[in-house]
Amino acid sequence: MNVAVTDKHVFRFKRFTVHQDICQMKVNTDGIMLGAWTDVNGANSALDIGSGTGVIALMLAQKNENLTIDALDIDENAFKQSRDNFILNQQEKRIFAHHVDFLEFQQQKDKKYDVIVSNPPFFSGGTFSFNENKASVRHTIKLGHGNLLLGVKKLLNKEGRFFVILPYLEGIRFIEMAEKYGLFLSCITEVYSRENKPIERLLMCFSGKKGFQPVKNKLKILKNESETYSDEFIQLTRDFYLFM
Repeated sequence: MNVAVTDKHVFRFKRFTVHQDICQMKVNTDGIMLGAWTDVNGANSALDIGSGTGVIALMLAQKNENLTIDALDIDENAFKQSRDNFILNQQEKRIFAHHVDFLEFQQQKDKKYDVIVSNPPFFSGGTFSFNENKASVRHTIKLGHGNLLLGVKKLLNKEGRFFVILPYLEGIRFIEMAEKYGLFLSCITEVYSRENKPIERLLMCFSGKKGFQPVKNKLKILKNESETYSDEFIQLTRDFYLFM
């Protein structure tokens, strides 16, 4: 199914457009699933950590017209790309781009957020890319998961929620690590490409509330033996993808 009607440098959604010519990390399924899955009902403030092109922030803004969002990225090109995308889509009065290291940001900020979202780097080892900028995004070089969780705990409202997507094994480790920082799993969706395939991603929601049994769901992306999107994936993303 075709979801974009343009070249590789521009990705058009139903209600906004994302340019991605200078940002290393392009619009991808992980980010779109996370943006669509994140619940911003009743929220007034949100923080997008590692905003990249700004696609997740734009999705959250579409879902909640009362939401104001801080979108931050340590990479200068990503910052410029997201800032320009917010202006292009006339969202610069609601979504604010920041060129800053999250460690510095959380130390300087007294503000608390109702929702925090991140599509974080997830490789903790392995071979590094020859492209240094891309390597810094895909590996936990500049922001380890421990520092991410420490900052999220500091900036999250008492009733706030933290949404994140990770590969399966990294996600299991992340759940265990999060508890050490006082963040507890409240909802999880296991994502797999087709029926009878292994779990590839975990969509996870954390809060500061302990002792609740997390809500567990499954999400299949494609129909069996087909390149057609499944009904549940269409239901999740239909407000955003073209022709969905």
